[in-house]
Order: sequence, then structure tokens, then C-alpha cells
Amino acid sequence: MLRLASLLLACACWACGSGASSAQQRSVPTGSGDDVLFVGNSLTYTNDLPGLVQGLAAAAGIRLQTASVTFPGYSLADHLDQRDALRAVANGGWRVVVLQQGPSSLIESRELLRRDTALFDQHIRAVGARTALFSVWPESTRQSAFGDVAASYAAAAADVRGIYLPVTQAWLEAWQRDPSLALYSEDGFHPSAHGSYLAALVITGVLTGISPSQMTAQVVRPGGSELSIPAAVATVLRNAAAAAIASTGTAVPPG
Repeated sequence: MLRLASLLLACACWACGSGASSAQQRSVPTGSGDDVLFVGNSLTYTNDLPGLVQGLAAAAGIRLQTASVTFPGYSLADHLDQRDALRAVANGGWRVVVLQQGPSSLIESRELLRRDTALFDQHIRAVGARTALFSVWPESTRQSAFGDVAASYAAAAADVRGIYLPVTQAWLEAWQRDPSLALYSEDGFHPSAHGSYLAALVITGVLTGISPSQMTAQVVRPGGSELSIPAAVATVLRNAAAAAIASTGTAVPPG
């Protein structure tokens, strides 16, 4: 009987300890008052897009601290369910929260993008920040879907009077100038270094008001790693980013 009681007590103690451990939450970033939080998936964390944005801004003499909550394959619905991104938003200190999921070119996925953007926007506005939509690209095998991707993200941004980041259009602008540009990586979906640099040019240009045509081709990320784009390629990508911003009339709208 004593042995059974001891065993039950040991099991109870293990269960309590296990519950306490599973209840521990991952640390999430907090802004310092005027920072940019990225919420997305591998299309954001490949090549450290947030770091490239911070590095481009720094090279232009502007402090634009970035942080991110990203998980592979996540949609905005996944982030809402998992809640790390919501906890990061609630920590505050953000000027802008950049949202991104997959291409969302289909009608059903467009509706989900718009729904979940509106849900995120409630939390983002509660801490005095603005919602931005990072408009991505379809798989290389579905290049006819570029227009639908852009329409989905533009609609989601318009719904919440958010900031539209026209990276989708910038990729098309770049190929109009040089069809040989390798913006995709080998898997035909994730961005190459050139694709991420182009995305960073657009996002930095919209958020800072600086023309991408004036930005550096050598970007130092916050951790010290450097991305160096050949001069001729950088010129094409900078012009493409500037054209995308101009053609979509992108500006940071009033709150």
C-alpha cells in the first residue's frame, strides 16, 4: 500500500512537471517603438528578407529595426492558431506589421487571406501599428497566376486600409527588363538571393519613402553577413522595384 502511494505521488509530480514544461512559451520579439515585425513563412525567412530590409535602410541612413515570427509552410490562419505572432504583436513597439502567406491566387485562398488579414489587423491596430501585405509570387510552373496573386494581396490590404507591398509586380517588371534573371531558387518557388533582394528593395522603398534606385547593391544584414549583387543586375532590380512602386501608386495611407 505504501509502495502504491509512493508510485502515485511520483506519477503526480511527473505530470505536474510535464504540464509546467509544455506550458512554457517560446520567447517572441518586442519592438522598441518604431520597428517592423514580419509575420510569414519561408518566403520571408529565406535569405533573411527582414535583415535585408534593415540593412538597406541602414545604408541609406535610416534606422529601421526588423524582427520576425516565421514558420515553414504557415498561412496566416496557422499563425492565428499557433499565437506566437499574436503575442509578438501584443508586445508592442511596432510601427508596421508585415503579413505574408502563400500565393493565395485561388478564390478560396483569397477569401482566407482577406479574412485572416482582417483578424490580424484588429490586434495590430490595438497596439498602434499598421498592417502591411507582402505580395509574393506563384510557383514557377504557374506564372500565369501572377495577376491573381497581386489581386489577392491588394484586396487584403485595401480591406484594412493597410500598406500594399507590390513585390509581385516588381518580379514582372524585372523580367520585362531582363527575362534571364533567376529570381527563383532551384526549387522553383523560394526566392533566389536576387529575388529576395528585389523584394527587400520594394519593401524598404515603400516603408521609408526612399527610391530603390538610390539603394546600395551591397547589403549588410544585422548579424554581419553581406549580400553583394553584381552592379549590372542591381541596376535592373532597383529600376524594377522603383517601377513597381510607381505603377501601383503605392504609398503609406493614413491610419
